[in-house]
Amino acid sequence: MAAGALSPDWVSAYTAVPRSAVLPDLIWPFDVAAGRSVPVSRTESPDAWQEYTDADVPVVTQWDDGQHPGTEPGEAPTSSASMPSVVFRMLQDLDLHPGHKVLEIGTATLWNALLMAHRAGPGNVTTMEVDGALAAAARATAARFGNSVRVLHGDGSRGHREGAPYDRIMATCGVRSVPFAWVEQCRPGGIVVAPWGTHYSHSDAVARLVVAPDGLSATGRFTGPVEFMKLRAQRPAAVEHSAYVTGSVADGEESSTTLTEAEFAGERFGPERLALGLRVPRCLHVVADKRDGARPVWFYGLSDASWACVLFRDGDTARVWQSGPRRLWDEVADAFRWWVDRGRPDHTRFGLTVTAGGERVWLDEPANSWALTGQ
Repeated sequence: MAAGALSPDWVSAYTAVPRSAVLPDLIWPFDVAAGRSVPVSRTESPDAWQEYTDADVPVVTQWDDGQHPGTEPGEAPTSSASMPSVVFRMLQDLDLHPGHKVLEIGTATLWNALLMAHRAGPGNVTTMEVDGALAAAARATAARFGNSVRVLHGDGSRGHREGAPYDRIMATCGVRSVPFAWVEQCRPGGIVVAPWGTHYSHSDAVARLVVAPDGLSATGRFTGPVEFMKLRAQRPAAVEHSAYVTGSVADGEESSTTLTEAEFAGERFGPERLALGLRVPRCLHVVADKRDGARPVWFYGLSDASWACVLFRDGDTARVWQSGPRRLWDEVADAFRWWVDRGRPDHTRFGLTVTAGGERVWLDEPANSWALTGQ
């Protein structure tokens, strides 16, 4: 509440549906001191389990689509309970009122859906979960709360046409494009809230879109940075470094850059990565670990074999190597200069417009828009 994430009108929901009421016995909360997710069992460490469930940290509840055995963290987190501050900021964006009909994409623990049902009223919230095991667990949780939420097992990227139109649609998974089905199934003047981002990085921003009076588009600004697990229907294929760099990095065309690591990287939730992804489509960037004062940052083209590497070294000019049809570092450097020249805009100066023909992003107002071709 002190930070403004939990507004007074949501306190009753937070009290009625504490996060601890929906979490499993074994969780993997993010330990800030350790810098990683750690296993915590309610049976073995009840006090620690309760402390983490009450803390403003994300809690992983599934690894590797449920295929990971044991108690240690797996390779990739695939379901979680988000930080309470993130949950309630997004609920504020949704502008939910009693009686509103809601479709949620990404059920997970059911916490978000139960919070919305407390506000909208029993029977007004439908939630979709693509993972069968998670959907079954959510149904059991819904039963404990009087079945105030309808839980469906299915691919949420298609929405749920049978229940349309909805007053509000919320996604609790990151998307790389907003499915137009969500716009079609939301009434004119209704609101779609979804974590949105580009393939450039995992850094998303919450898009708050209002459906146009004719129902043919939805547009709105980004409200702030987030990181979410991605909608399974839009997960990108893994990038294999060896498919790009078949020999030595020195085989690429060499140059240098005056950009420093601190300038380029910015803060973890800074706007740089969003801005660069908006200007450099079909590109993935990967930041490697820093060793002996040197950190390589890689860029991979997602529609051809182009690659680039910039090696930032403490106290020295960064070296650059590029190869392929695109000069990816040149594109990224141009995009960085574009961002600086416009006053280093933060997330809230950017926006998104969604139509049946695709998406356009914009700076400050929809008139200053450009298409994300092949994003």
